[in-house]
Amino acid sequence: MSKMFLITGGAGFIGSAVIRELIQNTNHRVVNVDKLTYAGNLESLANVEASGHYAFVQADICDANIMQQLFEQYQPDVVMHLAAESHVDRSIDGPSEFIQTNVIGTAVLLEAARSYWNGLQQQDAVKANAFRFHHISTDEVYGDLDGTDDLFTEDTSYAPSSPYSASKASSDHLVRAWQRTYSLPTLVTNCSNNYGPFHFPEKLIPLMILNALAGKPMPIYGDGQQIRDWLFVEDHARALIKVANEGQVGETYNIGGHNEKANLTVVETLCDLLQELVPRKSSYRDLITFVTDRPGHDVRYAIDASKVERELGWVPNETFETGLRKTVQWYLANETWWKRVQDGSYQGQRLGSL
Repeated sequence: MSKMFLITGGAGFIGSAVIRELIQNTNHRVVNVDKLTYAGNLESLANVEASGHYAFVQADICDANIMQQLFEQYQPDVVMHLAAESHVDRSIDGPSEFIQTNVIGTAVLLEAARSYWNGLQQQDAVKANAFRFHHISTDEVYGDLDGTDDLFTEDTSYAPSSPYSASKASSDHLVRAWQRTYSLPTLVTNCSNNYGPFHFPEKLIPLMILNALAGKPMPIYGDGQQIRDWLFVEDHARALIKVANEGQVGETYNIGGHNEKANLTVVETLCDLLQELVPRKSSYRDLITFVTDRPGHDVRYAIDASKVERELGWVPNETFETGLRKTVQWYLANETWWKRVQDGSYQGQRLGSL
C-alpha cells in the first residue's frame, strides 16, 4: 500500500538519500519539508524532483502554524523527522541554533503531529492506527566509549558531550515523552557516522577528498585516533524506511555499519584510494596535517546493530572498503555538484576551535 511520507530535512545528506530511495525504489509518496539552511541542497534531489510522487515545501519546523497546515494538507501516514543542526564544531561555536532547531523544533513538530493524530482517531481509526512518527537521531547521545570494548546498545545511558549531542539527546527524550504521555506512536533510531554521495563538505570524509584533490592540507584533530563506526548513507536510508514501516511503536533501534575505524585510518585509506584513482607525484598522505583537538571530543563510538538485524532483518550491503570506493568515485564524477556547494556559503574550513 502506498503511504504518504512527510520528511523534515529532506534536502540534507541523509534526508535526500531517504527520499531518493523512496521515490526510485518504492511506490510511496513524499513531501519534503526543509528550511534550506546552509547544508540543505535541492540539487541532491534533482533526479526525483519531476516525480509525481514528490513535493517540496520550504518551511521551518519551528513555525507551528505552517507545520499544522502541512499536516492538514498532506495527511501523512509517516513522519520521518531528520531536520536538525548536525555539525559538532558549529554547535561549539554557536549552540543556540542547535537548541532552537533540534529541541524547540522537535517539540513543535511533535505537537503538530499529536494534533493531527488526535483528529485521525476521530475520523479514520485505520489511518490513525497505522500512523508513525519516526525520529532520527545519533549515537553521539550516548557519549564516549573510551577505555572500553563495549558497544552502544538501545539501553545505553545517555551522556552527551557537545552542545550538538545534548540537543539531540533532548529531542530523543521529548519524542519518548510524547509516546509515554500522549500515546503518540513514535519510533527512535540512533545511527553511527554516515558517509557517501552528496555529503556536505564540512564533514570528515568529503572534506578530506576535496582538500586532497586541491592539494590543500588535510586537517585531523588531535592524534587522529578517535574511533567511529562508519555507515554508508544508502544502507542507512534502507534501514530508516524499514523501521518506519515495520518497527514496533515505542521502540528504539540502533543502526550502524559494523565498521569501526580511527579517523587517521579513514584518511590514510582515502589517500591510498585517491593515489590509485587520481595519481599524483607525491603521496596524498603528505597532505595530512594534525591540528589542535576540539573541546570535549569523544574518543570512541561503536554501535551494536543486532536488534535491527534480529527484529527487522536489516543488514548493511556495503563494507567500509566498498562504500568508501563508491564515495570517492562519486566525488570524482560529480565535480559540478561539489563545486557549486563550495561556491556557496561554505568554503571548506574545519569549523570550531583549532
